[in-house]
Amino acid sequence: MKRKLISRIVLILSFVSLFADIASEMLYPVMPVYLNSIGFSVLLIGILEGVAQGAAGLSKGYFGRLSDRTGRRLPFIRWGYLLAALSKPLLALSTVPLWVFGARTLDRLGKGLRTGARDALLSDESSPETKGRIFGFHRSMDTLGASIGPSIALIYLYLHPGQYKPLFYYAFLPGLVSVLLLLLLREKRKQVKPAAAKGKYNFFDFIHYWQESPAAYRRLVIGFLLFALFNSSDFFLLLRMKEAGFDDTHLIGLYILYNLIYALTSYPMGMVADKWGLKRVYLSGLGLFVLVYFGMASLQVSWVYLPLIFLYGLFAAATEGISKAWISNICAPEDTATAIGTYTAFESVATLFASALAGLLWQLYGAATTFLASGLIAFFVIVYLAFASSSPVYEANRRNNK
Repeated sequence: MKRKLISRIVLILSFVSLFADIASEMLYPVMPVYLNSIGFSVLLIGILEGVAQGAAGLSKGYFGRLSDRTGRRLPFIRWGYLLAALSKPLLALSTVPLWVFGARTLDRLGKGLRTGARDALLSDESSPETKGRIFGFHRSMDTLGASIGPSIALIYLYLHPGQYKPLFYYAFLPGLVSVLLLLLLREKRKQVKPAAAKGKYNFFDFIHYWQESPAAYRRLVIGFLLFALFNSSDFFLLLRMKEAGFDDTHLIGLYILYNLIYALTSYPMGMVADKWGLKRVYLSGLGLFVLVYFGMASLQVSWVYLPLIFLYGLFAAATEGISKAWISNICAPEDTATAIGTYTAFESVATLFASALAGLLWQLYGAATTFLASGLIAFFVIVYLAFASSSPVYEANRRNNK
């Protein structure tokens, strides 16, 4: 019997991500402005995001490995979304930096708990020929939530300008819906190797997978990580536009446009990737990133941010879901959560340094230097992946997994 392209599990997980992202993105575009208003410098904002992303990344590796070793997916997904929902009101309870760091880290820890297990479940519901579309569909629903969330924030701030704190409490509600939707899912525990089930494991156990993984996986992830090291938080894009003179309303409007483009093009990008090749689509996406960051560095006319944000949405659609689909095609099915978790763990550690480095560069040399450096490194990564990645190896792995 032919499997449905979009199964019930994929559909529910996609709606879960939609509501979770409504909650997160109600806060994301106002977060740098809010943090600035309570005394955080640009450097401290960069460190905050770096620490939060680093904690998320390390936990992604550990919990991804643990999910594979126990053969369970749903407990990790449910607890991950629950922690993320609880973190939203906690962020508004105190302006003490240590508290804010803790609440933000709790949110990212929730992401770390769920990511590997959720992406492995999506991978289980697809074949090598449909992974681009499955991950693209999930990413489009996720990003649709990222368009709705800022829209709610925009309406709220129009009615209550400058009153940021109540938004953190309202954001708990869609987060709670995402947790409740997960109660509709049931799973059968996957069979695991006896040695894996009984063996001891620690927080950094996922690092062993790097040594065991296919050479194609390591070559690919090295390129991804080099890019991640200079791909700082989107907070800096928002701060750049704020520096250019945009008020809160226009800033959030541009962010909504970015997420709409991202949402509307993620599934088509997945379709193109399944036909044209994951590698080609990903590298094209990186090319768009280079154009956007060079534009951010050199162009100071306010109207230019509209086409730049449009291109940035296309970049995100061509890389985010595609990178995970690419990874899942070159690892063994039973190692999917570990492979994605290990990559995202290292990626988040790289992001820790990326956000801190971006904050430091911004403070010492200004915004233009920060964006120029990121654009140059992204161009180098395109060259590296174009020549270092051996397509016959990827195709062989795809055939072996069929």
